[in-house]
Amino acid sequence: MSRMDTLRVSLFSDGADLRSILEMYAKPWIRGFTTNPTLMRKAGVRDYEEFARALLEAVPDRPISFEVFAEGEEEMERQALTIATWGANVNVKIPVTDRAGKFLGPLIRKLSEAGVALNVTAILTQSQVERVAEALAAETAAIVSVFAGRIADTGIDPVPMMREAKRMLRERPRAQLLWASPRELLNIFQADAAGCDIITVAPEILRKLELVGKDLTEYSLETVEMFHRDAQAAGYRIDTAGWRRRSCDSAAGALFEDDFDRLGEPPRKVVGSVREAAGVEKRA
Repeated sequence: MSRMDTLRVSLFSDGADLRSILEMYAKPWIRGFTTNPTLMRKAGVRDYEEFARALLEAVPDRPISFEVFAEGEEEMERQALTIATWGANVNVKIPVTDRAGKFLGPLIRKLSEAGVALNVTAILTQSQVERVAEALAAETAAIVSVFAGRIADTGIDPVPMMREAKRMLRERPRAQLLWASPRELLNIFQADAAGCDIITVAPEILRKLELVGKDLTEYSLETVEMFHRDAQAAGYRIDTAGWRRRSCDSAAGALFEDDFDRLGEPPRKVVGSVREAAGVEKRA
């Protein structure tokens, strides 16, 4: 049994490139999809709703999250209720705060109580998780997206926080904890160990899944061969004729060993003494 076979966390693909989305949709182990306005803009999407409806037509049977982007809460609510009508597999992404930093708990509560399946996004603190958990209706499905990758970018280990976030959601059995913004394949296994329900991963990371369980000695050799192949393909050359080297006698070899055995000797002095003994000098 491979490590992938033991995973409990669900893999979602994150992006807005339709070709990559369809590539991932062909893989049964991809359980859902997420996107956001930033990813859509990078992918060249011009019409938000047209893209969303085309995506829902191509992927009718797995959850997909689409985000509101209005300025005020009233318009956010209207956008959320509209997006929710696009398909039964839609989760509506609501940011945890507005642009002024105001917690959007009342809006989250209102939509969740109305039966809208939410994906509360851009969460980075434990207090935000706790407040979101309090705002969600217990009977309505929801996703709570904690940006573990961004937490890690600040030098903080996100794993303990994700474990605590899962504990905070224990009174909301229909709320799933999502590890967002992973930076490497290892994060999938970290999310699984932390008890996360979902991890949303970019296709370029998902494509590395074939490396799971790979023999590291074999991988090392492939890496060496890659460096050599690329250097040859680039036509790189190093002029070694400009250096004159004389053979080191046995005394120089002894000096090398003795110098490195001396505690506290500055490395540059040691290297310099070896070079001097070996008669290595650059030709002018």
